[in-house]
Amino acid sequence: MFIRALMAFLILPFLVAGLIPLILSSLDPWRGHGFLLFGIPVMVLGLTVLLCCVRDFHVSGKGTLAPWDPPKHLVIVGLYRYSRNPMYIGVLTLIGGWAILSASPLLSCYLLLFTVIFHLRVIHFEEPCLSKKFGNEWTAYCAITSRWLPGL
Repeated sequence: MFIRALMAFLILPFLVAGLIPLILSSLDPWRGHGFLLFGIPVMVLGLTVLLCCVRDFHVSGKGTLAPWDPPKHLVIVGLYRYSRNPMYIGVLTLIGGWAILSASPLLSCYLLLFTVIFHLRVIHFEEPCLSKKFGNEWTAYCAITSRWLPGL
């Protein structure tokens, strides 16, 4: 199970929030000088959030972040007590850190694109699937937990 979780992490978030931003920032003709002092802490925060969520999916949910091997139990521990989508928040924060680090307008557009993609995926695919799979447990969880940011 650990190997499956590790592979899913390396395939999905590493590509979306690691490799692709690295490539895009290096190819961005409008790239600035960057802000190392601000970019690195934002990236560390995003990676920390992401790793905590991957751990919770593995330990509490008995699954991975991969759509082909989802958690078998509804994950409502850790950061999932405050937001229904902290993993996406972690990925977006990591991409935002890349954009700050490289002062890349192209990466800022990439961040905006993935913000919209994640939101649409959550609303049109994930939430209906979770509602079917977990029923009343999902409904009760949604009633007390914000989709994105705590308190909203």
